[in-house]
Amino acid sequence: MTITAIVGANWGDEGKGKLTDVLAVHSQFVVRYQGGSNAGHTIINDYGKFALHMLPSGVFYPGTTNVIGPGVALNMGKLQSEFHELVKRGVPVPKLCISERAQVVLPYHILFDELEEERLGDRKFGSTKQGISPFYADKYAKLGIQVSELFDESHLRSKLTRALESKNILLTHLYKKAPLDVDLLVDEVQKQAAFIQPFVCNTTTLLQEALTQGQSVLVEGQLGALRDPDHGIYPYTTSSSTLAGYAAVGAGVPPYAIKKVVAVTKAYSSCVGEGPFVSEIHDEAAHELRTRGGDAGEFGATTGRPRRVGWFDAVATKYGCQIQGATEVALTNLDVLGYLEEIPICNAYRIQNVISMDFPHTPQLQQAEPVYEKLPGWKCDISHIRTFNDLPIEAQNYVLHIEKLIGVPIRWVSIGPKRDQIIER
Repeated sequence: MTITAIVGANWGDEGKGKLTDVLAVHSQFVVRYQGGSNAGHTIINDYGKFALHMLPSGVFYPGTTNVIGPGVALNMGKLQSEFHELVKRGVPVPKLCISERAQVVLPYHILFDELEEERLGDRKFGSTKQGISPFYADKYAKLGIQVSELFDESHLRSKLTRALESKNILLTHLYKKAPLDVDLLVDEVQKQAAFIQPFVCNTTTLLQEALTQGQSVLVEGQLGALRDPDHGIYPYTTSSSTLAGYAAVGAGVPPYAIKKVVAVTKAYSSCVGEGPFVSEIHDEAAHELRTRGGDAGEFGATTGRPRRVGWFDAVATKYGCQIQGATEVALTNLDVLGYLEEIPICNAYRIQNVISMDFPHTPQLQQAEPVYEKLPGWKCDISHIRTFNDLPIEAQNYVLHIEKLIGVPIRWVSIGPKRDQIIER
């Protein structure tokens, strides 16, 4: 039994999609186990550049089965458009399995997400407006609709009618909008359900049997450790657990089968959304790093909005690796820093004149100031290099110093957005 979890060590946007794409060639199954269309995994390969929001990142390998697990917030419309776009661009029709126990994001979840962010104004949480918070609120209020419930019209209509009893009161009285019509809603949901029906199965049994046969499974997380609602920068978090530990629940696999946890982090920091971000930089320095970063600048794969950027935060990353249970780390975007004479690293926080390497709770985090050290840069392009020892000594030292600060071995170093631009140590 071998399961490898690929998860984020920070705020999301670390480069998990590329690493999943690289490792999926050796895996029979790639599984999404939480979250929904509120974050994108950008992948560049021989077929082109893709931003996947619902589909697992193994869809570019014809021999890989891609699973949407029961813990996922399934946006059926997004999934359909993404699936068709892949095929249209020449990608072989992917093997896809959708859990019958997954719950679906409904049109009113997206509507309420948009309306609430608008109502909150300056107090907003930086939602991607994909319906995630209202979806999970309904899930735990037992108002959600599982995939298995979509194909009985009478049952579906009954559940949607019940849900609209309270939702239409909110729409008309709190948001001053017109109520929703159950007939139109049922029609829209059934049209979306017709597309996914051929892919629906018992994915828990599928994966359990695969593990019994000794097949290799990748589980990919969405966002990063600091967006976890229990261990992250609450309330500036997502609504599902972003941790590798949740993969056993969200995918339906035994916890003891997860042998490796690869925590992904950038060689600098980036963040989409609100909340404390201690090593954030601004003005010209931020503009230059943002422009050079990522594969086409640091802009959100889902929202397109500019990412907040900063220097590498060893305090946040060490904490993220700890709560992920990381056995190894993938450091991405090292090539981006090749323009700098000196590279700052945040190696501690100062809170009320006390210096600490401990990552604090949110009220203290909002008071934290970064403590920096500077390492010499390498001032050259390293994107063509394929072995660690061939990197400039300054680049090697930067990686090794980060490894020492976070206390987890860095096994992978990414030096560009393409599939082959990666170094395994």
